[in-house]
Amino acid sequence: MIATSRFVYVHLHKSGGTFVNECLERFFPDARRLGYHLPARLIPEDLQSLPVLGFVRSPWSYYVSWYTFQAQMARPNALFRCVSEDRRLDFPGTIRNLLDLGNDDDRLDALLAQLPATYGQQGLNLPGFALAPIRGSGKGFYSFLFDYMYGDSRGPLAIGRVESLRRDLLDFLGRIEQPISAELRAFIEQAAPRNTSTHGSYRDYYDDALAALVAERDRHVIEAFGYRFGA
Repeated sequence: MIATSRFVYVHLHKSGGTFVNECLERFFPDARRLGYHLPARLIPEDLQSLPVLGFVRSPWSYYVSWYTFQAQMARPNALFRCVSEDRRLDFPGTIRNLLDLGNDDDRLDALLAQLPATYGQQGLNLPGFALAPIRGSGKGFYSFLFDYMYGDSRGPLAIGRVESLRRDLLDFLGRIEQPISAELRAFIEQAAPRNTSTHGSYRDYYDDALAALVAERDRHVIEAFGYRFGA
């Protein structure tokens, strides 16, 4: 989470945040970090009327990015270890478990016991109490995470899409009448992506059944932002 005098940026996991964070910290002199992957409900009281900037991506793409990023780590996080059964499962098996997390009491209980009790400054930064409401929600993990991060915002929400991040970020800054220097514009338009995972097209990771399961569990995000598999 980064605050400026005109808006607050809330960083949804694996959704363009490293690029946006660097942009704000390099080109906005009044930008200040308020925490790591914190939800909008934790925006300080004196800033809660400001617009809240966020970004979302295709859930099908998110799961591939998350899986490939965690799979290459020497010590993946507790969530990945739990749903991949300590790396024994491949992508389809891991993502099915992740999508079913809210319906699997035993798996969820085992995971919650491993998560921290308070917020920290690294990783997904999702304490046990924050993930617990996924139980019985019927939501896919990404839709749950999206609602958790942005659902309690008091300020007006401005959610761009990762797939059009550069254009959407410039459009947002224009709407709030933020001065855009030549250097800032050049960074947004030309800087290389940051913190990307190495993988092929997300479409290649899915069979029809798994793609349909994502469509069902993450339909809230998919419908709200006009996503289609393969588009």
